[in-house]
Amino acid sequence: MSDQLPLIRVIAFFDGQNLFHSAKQAFGYKWPNYNPKALAEHVCAEHGWQLQQARFYTGVPDVADKPFWNHFWNAKCAQMGRENVHVFTRALRYRNKVVRLPDGSEHSFLDGDEKGIDVRIALDVIRLALKREFDVAILFCRDQDLTEVADEIRLIAKEQQRWIKVASAFPVSPTFRVRGIDKTDWIKLDRQLYDRCLDKRDYRPKTTP
Repeated sequence: MSDQLPLIRVIAFFDGQNLFHSAKQAFGYKWPNYNPKALAEHVCAEHGWQLQQARFYTGVPDVADKPFWNHFWNAKCAQMGRENVHVFTRALRYRNKVVRLPDGSEHSFLDGDEKGIDVRIALDVIRLALKREFDVAILFCRDQDLTEVADEIRLIAKEQQRWIKVASAFPVSPTFRVRGIDKTDWIKLDRQLYDRCLDKRDYRPKTTP
């Protein structure tokens, strides 16, 4: 197998909801205020890598169920598309969930499930590796369901006789110390780096959610 290449090509894969919830827990932000392309560029610059492409994946709630977040994600995704980010969205699938309350009664509510986002990310990582389009895949995500992707990429690297890395990038803070995706290199995003990559646009409608 050849040594590490002089020019390291990167494709960044963003799980939009996973990154949002991590940033919310680490830094207290209440809406997805990150700029994916800026985050990918900053991480690449710190490692001396070259960003080839940023890809963003998220579920979008139905407008009848959550008009606030439907508006937000449609507007934010449209802007990312104008910035040449590859955007993949999927409508949330809804199902009734029942929880038991402390008094013994049951409460039923409609819950949106972001089904299939991790599968889509995994398929794209493997597909683009097979096409030799990157040397490093950065997954801006902590979803352990993607652990098997790292195993597959190692097999592809061996078959193609080349160096490939899979990294997991995620927010951390003194009060939010967490693990990245197993079997990947971990890239910890501290508050200083994250705040350099905020999206200056506010896609929230004027009404509160």
